[in-house]
Amino acid sequence: MKNLGVKKIWINCGELSGDIQSAEIVKALKETGADLEFVGMGGDNLKNQGVRTLFHINELSVMGISEVLEALPKILGLLKRIRQALIAEKPDAIIVTDAPDFNFRIISMAKKIGIPVYYFIPPKVWAWRKYRLNFLKKNVKKIYSILPFEVDFYQQNNVAIKYIGNPLVQVVDSKKYQNIEEVSARIGLMPGSRKKEVSALLPIFSEMAEKMVQSNPDFQFYLIKAPQFTEEYLRSFWKSSVPLNFVEAENRYAALAGCELVVGASGTAVLETALLGRPTIVTYKVKPFSFLLGKLFVHVPFVSLPNLILGKELFPELLQRDLSASRLAEIAGTWHQHPVMREEIKKGCRIIQEKLGDEISAKRFAEDFIQEIV
Repeated sequence: MKNLGVKKIWINCGELSGDIQSAEIVKALKETGADLEFVGMGGDNLKNQGVRTLFHINELSVMGISEVLEALPKILGLLKRIRQALIAEKPDAIIVTDAPDFNFRIISMAKKIGIPVYYFIPPKVWAWRKYRLNFLKKNVKKIYSILPFEVDFYQQNNVAIKYIGNPLVQVVDSKKYQNIEEVSARIGLMPGSRKKEVSALLPIFSEMAEKMVQSNPDFQFYLIKAPQFTEEYLRSFWKSSVPLNFVEAENRYAALAGCELVVGASGTAVLETALLGRPTIVTYKVKPFSFLLGKLFVHVPFVSLPNLILGKELFPELLQRDLSASRLAEIAGTWHQHPVMREEIKKGCRIIQEKLGDEISAKRFAEDFIQEIV
């Protein structure tokens, strides 16, 4: 029988970035000394923080609208199992992290069962699907934001929100890596944590590498490996004879700090590189149908968080048809030859670091959340 003094918190993450950031808030919640038990859906980072992960994020590795439709039977089965677990576990509260297309279903379940929901890293309704605001008002008790520019939007629409800063500042801890020397011609590669991202981007990255080495044999390529992928799997998409060096996910920040520049999939990863001060080329490619729908309904000037935070293009964004090995090689080669250009980008990265604030966002979340549930 559950001790009446213990509060059971269900954490629900759908992808690696959410797993990394949620692990920080779980760590901070434990440090409050409150009598808490954690269970839910996550990855290795949450598991390492003592969360009883009944479901792994690897079960939900899709991207784009058409890709989700293909995986729908599997997703529906997963949702059914999660509902059964929620009923059996009877958590006192649920924290959902990012991944709105999946987590909105979890929120609906929680509402019917009678479990209060808190949203950490809310959906970007200021960019598209503004109608989701009504759902959030009705079904989420409080939102915790990590992006300074979105708070006004939510407040103007009468949604309870608190800006806590960004946990990635603490996760990345750039001061730890500031003395690592940048290695000339070393290129970091971050093709994403989803299979669809890797299969779409890595062949293009390999062709880019081939072109760059033809003009300068000194270039070296270091791929940050998401933990769920084997080297064998990743090499199957590397269509080049250029040597590829692998870096385990837990060593990624030190490795990236030593890179001259990075080529990465759009997402949390490019905010990590911004916090590390690494010039980055942002890439993104999905099925044409998914991209078309995105263009119709997304109303933001940029797709990457560093550019959105700055309000201007710091990192070049090569999306869909604009993404090619030739264009990647051209930009990377130009940056390599002109250190002054890289220094200008690093200045922009420092502004982003200042905008995101200090390293206690997870602590702010924990203090506020404990007041909410006691």
